[in-house]
Amino acid sequence: VFSAKKQRDYPEGPAETAKIANVLLKDDRTGQYVIAQEAWDCIWEELIQNGKGLKTVYDRPGFVESDYNFSVEMLEEMIHELDRLITKYSGAQWNTKDTANRIVALLVEHRTLITTELNEVNTGVRQLTDKDFLGPKERQRRRALKLVENSKNESDAAQEQKDHSMYFNALEKKLTEKKRSVMRQQAGKQVEENAANASA
Repeated sequence: VFSAKKQRDYPEGPAETAKIANVLLKDDRTGQYVIAQEAWDCIWEELIQNGKGLKTVYDRPGFVESDYNFSVEMLEEMIHELDRLITKYSGAQWNTKDTANRIVALLVEHRTLITTELNEVNTGVRQLTDKDFLGPKERQRRRALKLVENSKNESDAAQEQKDHSMYFNALEKKLTEKKRSVMRQQAGKQVEENAANASA
């Protein structure tokens, strides 16, 4: 049993690569094709550290594994499945086999990482976005929140529009009164001028 995650890990990668090479070396079908042990670390360095060879998801520009988050319900399902597998392969039927013990060790390690991620999501350290891996319950919860938010925004917009119309009505009334006042003054001046012209 091998771990691809450990193979990419800088401290553990060379040892994981050596495990794979040893299995291939001991197999009659592949042993004759395995290169000398002295080159194994070099191969690992070239492929993993220097990024030579076939491109993988890890080679994508801007790829950061921690950028991908899962919702609480999905993380809980993962932990449930890991618990099931750990219980199964650590049972009496399997615990005497090296492969089963290796599987259990890897699964326990993975469960610890997922439990940490679950705690980070629950405490808000990891903030979920709509682009994350969300389960049906989380998607439904987000839809309901958006409906409430949209309804509130529409209500606020309607209230703002009402407030603006009241403002403009008051402004129009004020301008009309000012215009009437100016017209009265002009009419009064015109009457005075007409009276002055008539008496002259």
